[in-house]
Amino acid sequence: MYFFLFNLAMLDIGSISVMLPKAMAMSLKNERSITYAGCVAQVFFYIFFASLDYAVLTIMAHDRYIAICNPLQYERIMHKEACLQMVAIGLITSLLYATLHTGGAFASSFCSNVVNQFFCEIPQLIKLSCSGLSVMEAGILILSCSIGLGCFVFIITTYVQIFAAVLRNPSLQGQKKAFSTCLPHLTIVTMLVISGILAYGRPPAGSSDLDIVFAVIYSIIPPMLNPFVYSVRNKEIKIALKNLLQVVISSKNIF
Repeated sequence: MYFFLFNLAMLDIGSISVMLPKAMAMSLKNERSITYAGCVAQVFFYIFFASLDYAVLTIMAHDRYIAICNPLQYERIMHKEACLQMVAIGLITSLLYATLHTGGAFASSFCSNVVNQFFCEIPQLIKLSCSGLSVMEAGILILSCSIGLGCFVFIITTYVQIFAAVLRNPSLQGQKKAFSTCLPHLTIVTMLVISGILAYGRPPAGSSDLDIVFAVIYSIIPPMLNPFVYSVRNKEIKIALKNLLQVVISSKNIF
């Protein structure tokens, strides 16, 4: 679990770094421009980090299923080589997907260079395309929706089996421990999928402040919540946070 959490943390840092520093710099300098190459890079790297993040979340669901439903075989199934292979497959697949998606998005010419978003986002770029949604991009979107939905169904099916196994456990302490392990992961996945569907599943027509809201929800909030959600379960981190708060409160009382 900690191996996958480490990968998830690195991917969260990567996805946030793709858009947030540039958006903050534009806000501080009161600028609203980005180069064409910079826009391409934003699209490619965000899709790469986001798709690999989703792949790791899917793998983590499988990891939790083996740990809870088949604990005696956990070391044999989820050994180090198997974990590395699964992450490597997700990395290669995400790299290919990001290349195809970026190529499809920038294959057509654009009638405008004004993006109604705080970063270069695929739905906003489709709105600017002179020819609308290209056949290539439509095929890639259908493929990505199918894969994303398939992974989501796999995660939900996995958790149905996990919860069924947990509820059969007569120990309330064991049930509480299992639920505390699974619910944070399921919460992040659900929020990521729903916000992504609302942002990418709507027709690319018109402009609305909701586009920015949904973009913030699926691109910034989950990476920021992941460290908090997964670290508050760690007793050492809880103690460290408690001590830090006590120091802050003490310093305020002194001054």
